[in-house]
Amino acid sequence: MIASVQGRVAAVLPDGAVIEVGGVGLAVHCAPSTLAGLRPGAQARLATSLVVREDSLTLYGFADDDEKHLFEILQTASGVGPRLAQAVLAVHSPDTVRKAIANADTATLTRVPGIGKKGAERLILELRDRIGPVAAGTSGAPAGQAAGGAWQEQVRQALVGLGWTVAAADQAIANVAATVDGETPPVPVLLKQAIRLLGTTR
Repeated sequence: MIASVQGRVAAVLPDGAVIEVGGVGLAVHCAPSTLAGLRPGAQARLATSLVVREDSLTLYGFADDDEKHLFEILQTASGVGPRLAQAVLAVHSPDTVRKAIANADTATLTRVPGIGKKGAERLILELRDRIGPVAAGTSGAPAGQAAGGAWQEQVRQALVGLGWTVAAADQAIANVAATVDGETPPVPVLLKQAIRLLGTTR
């Protein structure tokens, strides 16, 4: 098991990044919120989970060990693979997911593309006793403020990487921008707002 990787960020792609470790470039699939904190040429550490299939070895990367732990727990539920588990973390923070499962909040879970009402109910039934402690407050987004004007392009690339069209992404970005008043929130927060908006139009 590859528990983590640390090295220079060689590239940031729509659905992942390449991290150079000991002269080897490792392709790591990441959620948009994790990608938002990576910069080509900079050093980075990602908690990782290796998914082994008969025809592939896929490495998934996370900003911290809490996200990785929840990613692995989500996959113990029926019908949840690594892609869907990663989609959950693209929309919600780990604490939001735990709270939704603990409180049987299907509305929050169905905001994730690919999870319907029955799927949300199955997650709640199967994971309620294994999800871990629920924090009293909501978890903050990963650190890193969005520079003026720069966040739109980061959010656009992430949305397109998740499968939305450029036109849909631009519309969501415009709607999110209209809600920003004063200090600009971190990119992961803005991205989650855009995904929620798009989720209601699918």
